[in-house]
Amino acid sequence: MTKFRKQDALDYHSQGRPGKIEVVPVKPYSSQRDLSLAYSPGVAVPCLEIEKNPEDVYKYTAKGNLVAVISNGTAVLGLGDIGPLASKPVMEGKGMLFKIYADIDVFDIEVDSKDIDSFVATVKAISPTFGGINLEDIKAPECFEIEKRLKAELDIPVMHDDQHGTAIISAAALLNACEVAGKKLDKVKIVVNGAGASAISCAKLYISVGAKKENILMLDSKGLLTTDRKDLDENKTFFAQKPNGIKTLEEAMKGADVFVGLSKGNVVSADMVRSMAKNAIVFALANPDPEIPYEEAAAAREDIIIATGRSDHPNQVNNVLGFPFIFRGALDVRASQINEEMKLAAVYAIAQLAKEPVPDSVNMVYGTRDLAFGPTYIIPKPIDSRLISTVAPAVAKAAIESGIARKIITDWEAYKLELNNRLGHDNKMIRSLAVKAKQNPKRVVFAEADHYKMLKAAQMVRDEGIAKPILLGDKEKIRRLIEEHHLDIGDIPLIDPRDAEQEETRNRFGDAFFARRRRRGYTQYEARKVMQDRNYFGAMMVESGMADAMISGLTRKYSVPIKPALQCIGVQEGVNRVAGMYIMSVKQGNYFFADTTMNVEPTAQEIVDITVLTAQTVKQFGIVPRIALLSYSNFGSVDDHLPRKMREAAALLHKNYPGLIVDGEVQANFALNNELLKEQFPFSELVDKRVNTLIFPNLASGNIAYKLIQEMAQAEAIGPVLLGMKKPVHVLQLGSSVREIVNMVTIAVVDAQGKK
Repeated sequence: MTKFRKQDALDYHSQGRPGKIEVVPVKPYSSQRDLSLAYSPGVAVPCLEIEKNPEDVYKYTAKGNLVAVISNGTAVLGLGDIGPLASKPVMEGKGMLFKIYADIDVFDIEVDSKDIDSFVATVKAISPTFGGINLEDIKAPECFEIEKRLKAELDIPVMHDDQHGTAIISAAALLNACEVAGKKLDKVKIVVNGAGASAISCAKLYISVGAKKENILMLDSKGLLTTDRKDLDENKTFFAQKPNGIKTLEEAMKGADVFVGLSKGNVVSADMVRSMAKNAIVFALANPDPEIPYEEAAAAREDIIIATGRSDHPNQVNNVLGFPFIFRGALDVRASQINEEMKLAAVYAIAQLAKEPVPDSVNMVYGTRDLAFGPTYIIPKPIDSRLISTVAPAVAKAAIESGIARKIITDWEAYKLELNNRLGHDNKMIRSLAVKAKQNPKRVVFAEADHYKMLKAAQMVRDEGIAKPILLGDKEKIRRLIEEHHLDIGDIPLIDPRDAEQEETRNRFGDAFFARRRRRGYTQYEARKVMQDRNYFGAMMVESGMADAMISGLTRKYSVPIKPALQCIGVQEGVNRVAGMYIMSVKQGNYFFADTTMNVEPTAQEIVDITVLTAQTVKQFGIVPRIALLSYSNFGSVDDHLPRKMREAAALLHKNYPGLIVDGEVQANFALNNELLKEQFPFSELVDKRVNTLIFPNLASGNIAYKLIQEMAQAEAIGPVLLGMKKPVHVLQLGSSVREIVNMVTIAVVDAQGKK
């Protein structure tokens, strides 16, 4: 699980623009004509059209892609009844998940009412604004009545995710777990610990997929739900069993096939797990601490299938596998509700996806090549990009077949393509790389550790398990910064290359450096002395195997750390020159720009070398490079030295690297606009390929381009990633933010994993 400190969370939500979401115009607004169309008088035209035909609201407004995340703050996460204002950060976070996973826009609505009637009346009154309603963090039993009434009284999809989200994902996991364990769902004895909204909904859905009600034992804080108890509400009474002598959880688990925990941490012992039936299935879903720790359950017996709500173990039951895609499918067919057929369709789609071959991109992230359906893989990973094009169509199809859809989809392949294009390809790259880095964190030298940003980034990557930092710098200055900013570096190694205690290491590094550079102007004395410089010392740590990668360049110009890296480590075998690449992260996905930092006026052959290095790195990130060689001309339209150079490079690449998707020379607008390219140059290798890698003809154009996009389009620039080094050294952009440093460390770790 990701670790963080209280101040980190406060800073994340408060720094820059407060909160996590904003409203962004999607139509032109730069001219008076634009504004006249957007508002008065032009806006009156669609208003009158909607008045004549209310369904046209989906045609002329954002309603069809707009969901309300609504709460009264009475059951927030594990925080309980903290009220509507305090719940707002959670609702904004839910809105962000809707957007990044399914491209659904969200307004979060916090309602100051615990009364069912007034809450329902409020939601009904504002419902014309929205295409769907996601109820969130409303306590039981009120949540059951609220959802029931809103579903009956509104004609748009309504779902209480706390009830149904976990139910849908865990039902998919249960189907697959039973299959792996060789159990029949209608025969298994299921113990459910917890009797809140989520537990009730889970158990009901298990019945819908084949479990028998009489085989489900449900417990609340007072023990087993039985018919002789007088304190049960309507929902609990549904699962009450006749008194059978069982009262405690320990007694209920004896001989049970399945345990589902939706209660609190550490209430199940290893002995209780051992008392279960053969091939036991344990879903310990309390967060952040499961009912029994994963390691303890796994050690209790070998014939066990375990799922938790945590990301640091196999089989994570995570609601994000469901709700974004369920609403996506419902919105896309303008469903009047989310019915049982749609929920079941989501269950079966998620379950089936886990049985399909796992994409290389997912295997890469988890540091394996053999993720496959079985005890440790019964549900898909949240980063699986196939979820949107698997779950949403299944839900949409169920809505159509059950007669509640107002828009009919007939071309399902086109719909799946549209879904994949919504989010942009590869837009989860950094998140995926972070997961991959955590599988095998490497030792990363921070060569400028006497700077607050570097220390903060080192603390973060250590806490998150991304890397094992090593700090280089003035120890006293570093300690002052730690005290001043209340940082906690714990046992992170701290080295000052100038200390007397480092003399033996400096001399050893210096002698090794002298052996490399003695015919390049260095004496042994100079070689030893230069090791007092942190960039030289850090580079030699990497070269000697004392570290796996180095990060530098935050406070000094780019060339300062590059020279020691090249002199101490050198380039990969067969590489003639290094290059610099930026990853530009925008809504449509990630674009790779090269060369942006190193080669001033490369020749045609050098453009080929840069392109090959860039392609190798992009592939290392699990992405297929689709490369455009840029110029101010298109395919021979100008016969000048610069476009001629790019044409020659394209010809060499086509001849020597036939498997590479590359073409040029081409103007940037044609490279990035497939319709334009297809219309004018249908012969191009790039038609229908969606270019993601741009190679520039010289340093000036590449450097200017990435900086313009970074500032004008507010794109996130990750880099520069140094290409062609024998071992990973990455140089930061001058003045990088903490987030940018963390991203670069993540890339350095993945780079080191690949080079190992």
